[in-house]
Amino acid sequence: MEQLNRIELIGIIGSARVTEVSATKVARFSVATNYVYKTASGEAVIETTWHNVSAFQSPKFPDLSTLEKGMPVHIVGRLRAQRYTGTDGSERTSYEVLAQSVEILTDQVTLQSGL
Repeated sequence: MEQLNRIELIGIIGSARVTEVSATKVARFSVATNYVYKTASGEAVIETTWHNVSAFQSPKFPDLSTLEKGMPVHIVGRLRAQRYTGTDGSERTSYEVLAQSVEILTDQVTLQSGL
């Protein structure tokens, strides 16, 4: 049986932080995506979801130090779950996207059309 762990996001960067780990740039940033639906009364509702993304510098990426809040991006990667114990002793799980490609979108039309 073939397995697949792939996630593709088109959204807006919230916060971005670039660090160096063993002479490799690593960007950790959040991406907001919106899902719009209508209620039974016809009212539009926008549901925003924030995703944590990690990207290690690669030829497939633009210069990671150029990532800024408000930039529209297209991310392709895989989802990774991390389990940890919170300060209150409870088991928790966080999810992050490990980016395999990062594309900075140059116009809002591309962002709205979903590529």
